[in-house]
Formats: sequence, structure tokens, C-alpha cells
Amino acid sequence: MNAPALRIGNASGFYGDRFSAVREMLTGGPLDVLTGDYLAELTMLILGRDRMKDPDRGYARTFLRQMEENLGLAKDNGVRIVANAGGLNPAGLAAAVRELAAKLGIEVRIAHVEGDDLISRAERLGFGKPLTANAYLGAWGIAACLDAGADVVVTGRVTDASVLVGPAAAHFGWAREDYDALAGAVAAGHVIECGAQATGGNYAFFREQPIGIPGFPIAEIHADGSSVITKHPGTGGVVNTGTVTAQLLYEITGARYANPDVTARFDTLALAADGPDRVRISGARGEAPPPTVKVCLNRLGGYRNETTFVLTGLDIEEKAVLVRDQLEEALANRRPAELRWTLARTDHADAETEEQASALLHVAVKDADPEVAGRAFSSAAVELALASYPGFHVTAPPSEAAPYGVYSAAYVDTAEVSHVAVLPDGSRVDIAPAAETRPLSEVDEPALPELPAAGSVRRVPLGRVAGARSGDKGGNANLGVWVRSEAAWRWLVRRLTVAEFRKLLPETETLPVTRHLLPNLWAMNFVVEGILGEGVASQARFDPQAKALGEWLRARELDVPEELL
Repeated sequence: MNAPALRIGNASGFYGDRFSAVREMLTGGPLDVLTGDYLAELTMLILGRDRMKDPDRGYARTFLRQMEENLGLAKDNGVRIVANAGGLNPAGLAAAVRELAAKLGIEVRIAHVEGDDLISRAERLGFGKPLTANAYLGAWGIAACLDAGADVVVTGRVTDASVLVGPAAAHFGWAREDYDALAGAVAAGHVIECGAQATGGNYAFFREQPIGIPGFPIAEIHADGSSVITKHPGTGGVVNTGTVTAQLLYEITGARYANPDVTARFDTLALAADGPDRVRISGARGEAPPPTVKVCLNRLGGYRNETTFVLTGLDIEEKAVLVRDQLEEALANRRPAELRWTLARTDHADAETEEQASALLHVAVKDADPEVAGRAFSSAAVELALASYPGFHVTAPPSEAAPYGVYSAAYVDTAEVSHVAVLPDGSRVDIAPAAETRPLSEVDEPALPELPAAGSVRRVPLGRVAGARSGDKGGNANLGVWVRSEAAWRWLVRRLTVAEFRKLLPETETLPVTRHLLPNLWAMNFVVEGILGEGVASQARFDPQAKALGEWLRARELDVPEELL
């Protein structure tokens, strides 16, 4: 690690992230590469609908506006830019950046990566007729563009970590079989790809240190793939082993984290403080990638609508039954295909304000017919205003139905996916699939540590001793839990079983739940299948991306040894 580290910053964790982050990162301190992650499952649906309206669209327009303000600054500072903002139209975005650079009089070399879009072959591949069908590409197309001298590389659907792995592989000259180095870069990329989530954003223990508005993260990558996660001096937030652990657990499954270029073994990672706001990640081991590539599919599922009734004061349950029966009777002749009721008991007895005295009865509908899910539904709800429970009112006027999407994942052989680097001079380089592959499998569960000797316990929320971070993968939720001492880990691993998890979160009782252990991080990850229905765009749940599922778990009470408190 004597050679200088490659400093890679990130300025976007999603399409709609802090617009000023690009300038903040370019002016806050030295960088070699600036990356941006603009894509998510929901974003691909949004871009697909954009492309339906205009075939020249389909990319993240925010990125183009950011480049208008900052392309010259990046060029002057010698910072190369790599972003997946190309979405469904990376060639279109590359052309737009080229046109912008000419308009601004900035001489930059633009390249892009394509081949992920499988929509023209969707039916032949057995996907039916989706709105979008995009394979997750790896890092070698990005590396080829940078090797050819590109200052800006835009891609379509690559894995989130690839925008970091590509620059690292190009800089250090890694071979495709340098699995350990690649695995380390994947870990670093996974940490910084969600932006401020690595620097104190959405952090379970936010009360322990002032967070303010967190700065965006930086990964200092070394030639062996190890890294230090940090941020620019003077920026808000915090980087510590907790914030890094939380992000390592985010939206993964088990110990093997598959990417198209390498399967990273997260059970080999070691974290260590490396100074203020600096955490070293080392020890990564990698294996050959799987023989298949994941494909993100989005379809238009139909139309949805919703109404929220406000129930105030006494007899909340009875009021809910009355209006539910009335609305269902009113819809009997044109009943939506799906009609889902949820009563949130936000009311308090003897409340000092009207809002505190009120509960919310939410009804959501879905149907293939926009008329059935539209005014036929919402008007029927409002028409009950003078004929239902005392104190009737709703939170919004009648509305039309809105289209919703359905996400699903598919897998194809790597040979079915083209991966093309389009270099700054316009020449095209085909990126071959991995020559060596290894089918993905779960690691054997490690031996459990001995349960600490029984002592006095206190009933407290789990969050008094454990952190959590949760998120979505299609219809599944991922919930990572970690503790900060070996003693707490010995207790947690024996106490927080799948059975206990289901007991604490009753919504999961009838769903498949898998627990994956990561003893090296004093952490575990739970995967709950099907809790999010057909994915975030289908809005199947109150928290459709499961972002707060972990905080619900932390709020649940159980008996915790006094010595851990």
C-alpha cells in the first residue's frame, strides 16, 4: 500500500439526491474520480415512462444540469467523472454531454457503456413484454473507456459498485482474475454508492454525534483493494465503523455478495478506525462471479388510487367499520380488483389537540381500468361526507387514478448480454463475459458463540443495544442488524432468531424469512420475502421500500442483559 491511493468520491445516491453535491465534492478537497449513482429499480420505471413519451429521453436529466455547472471545474481539477446516469439511453446522454461541452467551450473526452438494454430481445429471452429490461453490467466497460483517455464516462444499468470498481481496475491495472482486489473495491463501492448513508445519514445512533447535513463519502482505494472510507474535511456528518457497517449491510442477502466481475465475501471484511472520520476496510476475499446476470424488469401493472379518512375522538373502531361497509357497498357494482384497508391508530385518549385525537383510515385500490380506480372510486368515497360517521373528513379531494409499475428480477446467462465500451473516438470495444464463473451458494452458518451466563435483564427496546438499516430488493425486504461489542454479539446471535424476529415484527409471521450471519461485523441480515408485494412502484405497503422496517424492529422491546445496557 505504498503507492498513492486512488481517491474516489461519490456525489449521488439516487435520482433526486442533493443537486449541489457535485460542486461540493469538486471544491471540498482533492479527488481523482467523482462517481454518481442515479439508478434504482423505481428509477428505471420512471425513465421507461419518459422514453415512452420521447425516445430521445430515458436518462437522468439532473446529471446534465450538474455538468452544465461543474464540467469545467472537474476538467480544471483533473477529476474524471463516472456515472450511471445514462439509464435507458447512455448514448443519448453522452451525446448531450458532448454538445454541452462544445457549447461551454470545454475540451473533454466523452465515452459511454451500453449493452445492458435487453428490451428488443425481451420476448425471445422469456420476459414477455416489459416496459424495461436491463441487465446489470460490471466494471470492465468503464475501465476500457478510462484506459482510452475518457474524462467522462456515462453508463446504463451497471451494478452500483461498478462505477467505483471500473476506475480502480483501470488505475491499478488489475486483471480479471484479481478477485481479492476486485472484492475489496466492490465493498468500498457498496459503502459509498448510497451517498450520505455512509457519512451519518439515516444512521441508527444519530443521537451520539452531531450530524448536520452530512457531506458525501470518499473511498481511498489501494492497489490491493483495501480502502479507507472518509469525507472532505469540514463537511457535516460522521464516518465511523458503525456508519460503514450499516452501509455494508444495506440491501444485501448473505455473506456472498455477487457482482458480474467477482463475488465478494463480506464475511471476510475487517473494519478498523483509521483516524477521525476514517475507517479502513481490509481482508476482502473474492471468488469467480456467478454464470448468470441479473436483469431488472419493469412492467406497467395497472392503475392505483387512495383515500384517507380522518376518524376523530370516540368509537374509532366502530367509525372505521361504518365507513368501510358503506364504501364497499357503494363500489359493489364497480369494485376494483384490489381494495386494501389500513387503520393507523395515531389517536390519543383525552388529547389536547384535534390532530392527536385522530386516527387515519387508509384505503388503496388497484385495477386495470383507470376509470374503476379513478373517480368512480374516489368520488364514491367523498359522496359519503354527509352520510357516514360523525366528524367525517378526508385528507385530499377526489383524484384520478395513477399508473403503477411492477418490478421483477430475472437471470440470463452472461453470454446473452452484450457489454460494449464506446470510446471517446467513437470506436467500439466488446467486453467479453467472465471466463471463469462459480454458481452462487450460501456459506455454511458459522458456529454460534456460547450464550452468556444468565444474569439480571431489563425489558427495553432492541435499539438500546443494536443498530439497524433496512431497504428493498423488488418485493423483498432486507434488514441488517449489528451491535458494537463482542459481548452484545454473543447475546444477539442467540436471542434474535428467525422465530423471535417474526414475533417482534408480526407482519412477517406468514412470510419466508432467512437469517444470514456476519460475525466479523457483529452483524446479521434478515431477508423477508414478499413483504413489499410487486416492488416499490406497486405501493403494496405503508413503507413501500422498507426503509423504516429496521427502526420498527429497534423500537420493539425484549429482555436485554443489564450488563449490555
